[in-house]
Amino acid sequence: RYLVMALSPKPTFLGLLNALAVAETAAEPLFLAWADTTKDKRLAKTLRFVAMREGEHGKAFAKRMLELGYEVRWPDTPSSEKALDVAASTSKTDPQKFRAFKLGKPSPKIDVFDGMFNDKTIDPITGGLLGRYIAEERDSTRLLAVEYGRLRVKEQVAKARVSSK
Repeated sequence: RYLVMALSPKPTFLGLLNALAVAETAAEPLFLAWADTTKDKRLAKTLRFVAMREGEHGKAFAKRMLELGYEVRWPDTPSSEKALDVAASTSKTDPQKFRAFKLGKPSPKIDVFDGMFNDKTIDPITGGLLGRYIAEERDSTRLLAVEYGRLRVKEQVAKARVSSK
């Protein structure tokens, strides 16, 4: 089965699958490190949920590549240690981490997912996987935006208390 697939022309969407496998796999430990250092239980739960999705997406895309007869090309250098330092920091507040990672803002009108189905050669299995991924990523963005908004209100209330003294 794999041999037949490998002999067929190389899928044009293989680079997309590889990029998603790498990025999603790298994101999981960042969200877990953040979840382990936050004092906010509600945020920790959301971060662990998003981390689980990220890791699952990374594995699903890597698995799909194997099914197509290819393997993920992992970068020579793993994900940024600087990013992991930010995620695991106990000196940065959660809102600071949201801002550092550019998370917590609603999706823009045009997002990175809009063009993923422009490739008309995507097979039904890969298309289903991409569709689920897109829906879950958009939902994770919404969940993180809710948490960021909640934490920003808490941050603003705390600042107001300090300045009123």
